[in-house]
Amino acid sequence: MKSKSGVGHAVALFTVVVWGTTFISTKVLLRSFQPVEILLIRFVIGYVLLFLAKPGLVRLTEKKQEWLFAAAGLCGVCLYFLMENIALTYTLASNVGVIISVAPFFTAILSRIFLKEKGQMKASFFLGFVAAIIGICMMSFSGAETLELNPKGDLLSVGAAFVWACYSVITKKISEYGYSTIKVTRHMFGYGILFMIPAAFAFDFHLGLSRLADPMNLLNILFLGAGASALCFVTWNFAVQVLGPVRTSVYIYASPVITIVTSVLILHEKITPVAAAGAALTLVGLVLSEGKLELKSSPNKQSVGEIEGECR
Repeated sequence: MKSKSGVGHAVALFTVVVWGTTFISTKVLLRSFQPVEILLIRFVIGYVLLFLAKPGLVRLTEKKQEWLFAAAGLCGVCLYFLMENIALTYTLASNVGVIISVAPFFTAILSRIFLKEKGQMKASFFLGFVAAIIGICMMSFSGAETLELNPKGDLLSVGAAFVWACYSVITKKISEYGYSTIKVTRHMFGYGILFMIPAAFAFDFHLGLSRLADPMNLLNILFLGAGASALCFVTWNFAVQVLGPVRTSVYIYASPVITIVTSVLILHEKITPVAAAGAALTLVGLVLSEGKLELKSSPNKQSVGEIEGECR
């Protein structure tokens, strides 16, 4: 059981490390692409790669399960990324980063309501949540002279955090059906792409593949499509299956820390003492939230070996 949990923690950490570095690729691509173009292209690449990795359809045992896959694609692929990107046009990136970090709190609430998880959330979970949010605020606003509130963007950020929590809870429910993790993720991507098409027309999407002739654009879109989408959604879904949605979502706290470290190492940006202290406090919050969290869902019937086999 401990080895199974250890694999889940390692996979969750790997996922947020990759996701914490995606802003660099996105920043490069935004010089040539619109946000919705980046999203649609990266998930199409992810879908194709997952199909090549594990061909064949997901043969559902019950037709009503299709609604859960559609909901997962709508929440985790379409709505989350669209709301996050639109929020960035209305409010500061720092506001978005802080607000989205409340996703673990939403996940805990939804898990108790819809997954009927037993046990109690220890005080350490809430202490960790408070510590992490304070730390993320310190990192996000360390260089700002004033705190700016922008209702439209900030509310969209809250919405993004909520739909990501919904995605995590839905993913946990789907994992109980015992389907291949890769096929499950690909099926979600299919719905996400389908739901994203109307938004693509609304935001004046242009395919313009000639832009990928630039090696820098090509490498970055491949990183987002193959790494941050295909691989990391599989690893995230695997972690949710092993650890549960609440314990996995807590790793979201680490994403801003990874972003700051990457900024220093790759972009050579300077980190202020306040931001450094905030990063440390955020990591303390993550450890507190993970350490004595006692939310137990129904036991997973698959062994870790079976799950790893599906990921391969």
